[in-house]
Amino acid sequence: MAKTRSPSTPPAPERVAAFQTGISAETRAAAFLMAKGYRILARRFKTPFGEIDIVAQRRKLIAFVEVKARARLDDAAYALTPRQQQRIIAAAEAWLVANPNHATYELRFDAMLVAPKRLPQHLPAAFDASP
Repeated sequence: MAKTRSPSTPPAPERVAAFQTGISAETRAAAFLMAKGYRILARRFKTPFGEIDIVAQRRKLIAFVEVKARARLDDAAYALTPRQQQRIIAAAEAWLVANPNHATYELRFDAMLVAPKRLPQHLPAAFDASP
């Protein structure tokens, strides 16, 4: 049985550290994308199906970007599981329903790998929505 914590119990320090690392990595990734000419449309877009870390636009392209932060870029590259990909795809569909003016744009699923003391690595079309 999974442990649940009461609302008054603070989260474990390792969970807080992981959350802060994720926020920092997403901020670095967003800055890197902006430097490459993307406009950030959304960050941490949450749906009942999943979450998209960054939704970015460049011309007629919408990129749904999953940010992975690890101690090494290689470890980050292997952190995007097929289950997570399906949740991101479902969340992207929800984002498109909420933003129908972007429905005709080219859509792409990217990954951004982040490691300490390294530039983020952008992987365009890291996965696709094909079944």
